[in-house]
Amino acid sequence: MVRPAAKRSAAQRVVAEHGLSQRRACQIINLNWSTYAYRQRDGKDEALRSRMKDLATKHRRFGLPRLHFLLQREGVVTNHKRTERVYRDMKLQLKNRKRKKQGTVVRFPRPPATRLNEVWSIDFVHDALETGHKLRTLTIVDDFSKRNPGLLVERSISGIRVTRFLDEMPTLPKRIRCDNGPEFTSRAFLEWAYKRKVEIEFIAPGKPVQNCYIESFNSRFRDECLNEHVFLNLRDAQDKIETWRLFYNRERPHTSLDFKTPNQFIREQLMLTA
Repeated sequence: MVRPAAKRSAAQRVVAEHGLSQRRACQIINLNWSTYAYRQRDGKDEALRSRMKDLATKHRRFGLPRLHFLLQREGVVTNHKRTERVYRDMKLQLKNRKRKKQGTVVRFPRPPATRLNEVWSIDFVHDALETGHKLRTLTIVDDFSKRNPGLLVERSISGIRVTRFLDEMPTLPKRIRCDNGPEFTSRAFLEWAYKRKVEIEFIAPGKPVQNCYIESFNSRFRDECLNEHVFLNLRDAQDKIETWRLFYNRERPHTSLDFKTPNQFIREQLMLTA
C-alpha cells in the first residue's frame, strides 16, 4: 500500500516534470486533492514529542500503553490515537531483546541520603514453607538510618498489595529506589507513587549493585533469619520474621553506623535536630 506522503511526492513530480495541472496530476496518481493540498502544521506535537522522549528515556522498557497512561495522567494528551501516531513517528517501538545482549544504561548517580526517610530501597526475597509453598517477602530499608520500616510476608505479593502495605506506614519517603520488576512498574504502583508524591528511582536492568543498601539488608536477612528457621506455615513465618525485624532495629549493631543499632542512630539524629 502506497502511503499518502508517497503519492503526494509522485504528484508533485508529475506537475514539475510534465507541466500538468495539480488537479490533473492528482487524477492520474489517484490522489485526493485535499490530501495533495494538505500542509503539516509545524510545532503542533512538539510538547507531546518532548515529554514522550523524556518518559521513554527514563523508562526504557515502557511501551505505548504505559507511556500513554503517564502522558494522559499529566494532561499532555487525551486521545490515544494521537499518542500512537507520535509514538510510531518517533520509532519508539520496543523490540524483544536477548538477555545476553542487554544494553548498558547511562544514568547519573543520585546523591546519597542525608536525612531520615529521604530514600527507601525496596526489593523482594524468596523462600519456601515446610509445606512446599512459596514464600515471598517485601524488604525495605531506609538508606540513611539502615532501619527496616517493615517486612511484608505473603505467599504472593502484587503491586496493589505493595501499595496497601506502604500506606500502613506512619511516614513515607521522598524517593523509593527499586528494580524494574513487574510489581514496581505496574500501573497500581506508579499511580500510588504519583498521588503520594513519592519519586520512584529505577535502577538499570541487571544492575543490583545500584541498589546496594537493600542488597546488603537482604543478605543479612537471609543469613540471619531465613536460613536459621524452619517455617511451618505462613503465620509461623510472619511471626518469626517480625521477631527478627524488631531485633534488627533494636539490638543488632550496624558497622556503617559505628556499631550503633538503627533505632539508637535515629534517636541521636533526632536529638541533634531538636
